Amino acid sequence: MASTDPQRTYRAACPGCGAPVEFRSAQSVYAVCSFCRSTVVRSGEALSRLGKMAELFEDHSPLQLMAAGQWQGRAFTLVGRLQYKGETGTWTEWNALFDDGTAGVLGEDNGAYVFVVPAAIQREVPQPSQFRVGATTAVEGKPYNVASNQQVWLLSAQGELPKLPALGQPFAMVELRSADGEVLSIDYGSQPPQIARGGSVRLEDLRLSGLREDSAKEEQGRHFSCPHCGAPMEVALASTKSITCRSCNSLIELDGGVGGELRHALQDEAAEPVIPLGSVGQLQGVQWQVVGYQHRTGHEPGDDEEFGWDEYLLYNRQRGFNFLVDSEEGWIIVKPTTGAPALSPGEQSATYLGTKYELKYSYDAQTRYVAGEFYWPVEQGQKTFNRDFAKGDTLLSMERGAREVTWSSGSKIASDAVAKAFGLEGRKDLLKRADAGPTSAGGGIGCGTIMLMFIVILILLAVIKACVDDDDTRSGLARGSRSSGGSFGGYSGGGGHK
Repeated sequence: MASTDPQRTYRAACPGCGAPVEFRSAQSVYAVCSFCRSTVVRSGEALSRLGKMAELFEDHSPLQLMAAGQWQGRAFTLVGRLQYKGETGTWTEWNALFDDGTAGVLGEDNGAYVFVVPAAIQREVPQPSQFRVGATTAVEGKPYNVASNQQVWLLSAQGELPKLPALGQPFAMVELRSADGEVLSIDYGSQPPQIARGGSVRLEDLRLSGLREDSAKEEQGRHFSCPHCGAPMEVALASTKSITCRSCNSLIELDGGVGGELRHALQDEAAEPVIPLGSVGQLQGVQWQVVGYQHRTGHEPGDDEEFGWDEYLLYNRQRGFNFLVDSEEGWIIVKPTTGAPALSPGEQSATYLGTKYELKYSYDAQTRYVAGEFYWPVEQGQKTFNRDFAKGDTLLSMERGAREVTWSSGSKIASDAVAKAFGLEGRKDLLKRADAGPTSAGGGIGCGTIMLMFIVILILLAVIKACVDDDDTRSGLARGSRSSGGSFGGYSGGGGHK
């Protein structure tokens, strides 16, 4: 573990209140006084006061200053925190100081975490306008997908920091992702732009110590009243950005924590999830809790017919978030990917981690109803353009918004397994779908039945053939219709390591 006693530190009195301000890293130029919140800058052996930093919003992260861990065999300590807001939500980045004096960043990424370290490229960094969301670009010969390009701004900061953008002043942040799961971030908050490179991590793999401990007092701080009907609200998850009121179905955005402004939108037509919110079940060897529910609809370009599907947001303390998708084609369990699969030139296939997936559907999607808690600021009416790819029962999905592209991957699961996992055997007929192939846990079809069906099909084909004019008349085959395949892995307010 990282040592809490650095080899050398610099300590001086805060110019604002006189309290001690400590710099553990020689790379840290800025610090925020923990007593008066003065923003101070270090110039040699002197400290100057730049102004007062805004209050932190309560993100209820398990991380805190001085938490220590290991990444790729290197010990680190969290010494600073930056809180940002972008066009798709708020997030936090932690300044990690390695025991060799270098630094990295640990940030929340679509309900998970990503660790990046400073990087350099042998070319001039393009302007943000040159990065088109969804396009492919090459950095030093390696292809990346432009996953996010948005304007962000600093809300608040804590501890010591190697950089400090002007408070509240917008700047561009671009995020690139590769097919092997690498993340490359370009931060235009300083000149020249800062580049960082890394990938997805799990908190348990970082062997963290010194995390925040849950307490009754902290849990009580997550209660508030619905801004529409006044009903008592309770936020269960630390990372919740949106929540619905169970009394009036209002969709509430937790903008800057429960103490901030609570924006809400009314939802008139309630949808009833088959799996109740709060249910706990074991899928693929992991214990999941259902914390959120979305009903979404879509239509293919040029097709007036609309199809629908449901998405359940699943949460596990160690694994983060997954999605359980309910469509007419079956149940699918998926997880947002950190990397961006490589699309073929005609975008008819996508390759991810060495596996090639073929395009099945392209369609416009829209969120119609929301219930529960979500780690991104979900909105009713939120729209994306989706592409679904498949290889057997393994699935891959892309969702493209105005400022961001997200990917998810997963596989089909038998409806009987879903019913058993959540204790719904008595209602399994309601969960029955086109199950995941002949290995499904449900009742199988015997060989005799298959042979009989085959004979019947042959007879029907012979009858149809006899009815067809052999000269110029041919039967037209109708285009196969989509049966609500849906997007697997909901839209999220990712980007910028959120």
